[in-house]
Amino acid sequence: MVLQRLLPWSTCRTIFGSAEAVLWGLKSIKRSCLNFCTAICEGVTYKELKNLLKSKKIMLIDVREPWEIYESGKIPGSVNIPLDDVGEALQMNPKDFKEKYKEVKPSKSDSLVFSCLAGVRSKVAMVTAISLGFNNAQHYAGGWKEWATYELSEKKQGN
Repeated sequence: MVLQRLLPWSTCRTIFGSAEAVLWGLKSIKRSCLNFCTAICEGVTYKELKNLLKSKKIMLIDVREPWEIYESGKIPGSVNIPLDDVGEALQMNPKDFKEKYKEVKPSKSDSLVFSCLAGVRSKVAMVTAISLGFNNAQHYAGGWKEWATYELSEKKQGN
């Protein structure tokens, strides 16, 4: 308000009017980014993942540590690439990737789904993949915990 006393009214209106426009623009961009991030960060469900795995149209990457998989199990068909290695792995040359992970390296247009124990690390891995140009990356938010629960339930029901 001291500024208003020092400057003529027309100058203050110009300064503050512009500031309001800038703030409105920033709020608008924030809403757009939030909508964009929400849209790309939606995870696949258990049923969607099961169907994707049956179709063989995705690469499922489990980002847990090897000891976690050894202790509790893994989703059939998944490839283990620990979270700390995801960025480097997705930038490897295809020969080195095949040698290390025993799978063909995905191309940037391939569909990737990341999983972990409960959806936290898989979301980080998905964001890493998207930042590297893998725009068809998703994550399984339920993770191994949800998968194991559904699988046990289905076995009990005889499906």
